[in-house]
Amino acid sequence: MTRTARVAFEGAIHSASEHAQGLRLADGRVLAETQVVWLPPFDVGTIIALGINYADRARELAKELTMSAKDEPLAFLKAPNALVGHRGVTRRPADAAFMHYECELAVVIGGVAKNVKRADAMRFVAGYTVANDYAVRDYLENWYRPNLRVKNRDGCTAIGPWLVDAADVPDPHALGLRTWVNGRVTQQGNTRDLINDVPALIEYLSSFMTLAPGDVILTGTPEGVVNVNPGDEVVCEIDGIGRLLNAIESS
Repeated sequence: MTRTARVAFEGAIHSASEHAQGLRLADGRVLAETQVVWLPPFDVGTIIALGINYADRARELAKELTMSAKDEPLAFLKAPNALVGHRGVTRRPADAAFMHYECELAVVIGGVAKNVKRADAMRFVAGYTVANDYAVRDYLENWYRPNLRVKNRDGCTAIGPWLVDAADVPDPHALGLRTWVNGRVTQQGNTRDLINDVPALIEYLSSFMTLAPGDVILTGTPEGVVNVNPGDEVVCEIDGIGRLLNAIESS
């Protein structure tokens, strides 16, 4: 399996690969995870995020939603400032009443995609990584339409640690997702429950915008989000993709 990363070490940015002792830099040096600063594992282009894209999450919020199976995917854009790497810190605003994680499969685009049909969509996927797209629920204009302040705060989205080649993920629609808060499992789901799967999202998005290499689609989170507080350690894991660790601090 090909897993690659980007890290900062001794004043330079390095490509790295997975190693039994942590990671191996391109120059051959082997380091522990804690010796480097982890960056997003690829050069990030446009960040496209999906809201309410799991059937169980839609049921969880059913009393607060006005949506149907005929609705288009709920997609929105995020700015690069929102990203932080593996083992990075996300800050909880002092006035937040309910801030929660969102464990998500992130799909990385590998080619220029315009007006792509569903049958051809997977050819444009370079690989996958893990994302944790935090939200402050009391900042929402309502319960299901994320506004700018909710999803574009500095460092509000952890991503990584690895970019896993698409060829090493036989079925991205059969992956278990789990989130731990301080060592306790608080969220479990599976990508088989996506409302709009990866080919559908690529077909939909490429019908009105050109996708380019490095663009990334955050595919949404299943049910089971809970409030997190300063001092909490949050781990999001997706089968075969990796474990993404993130810490919460006060703003």
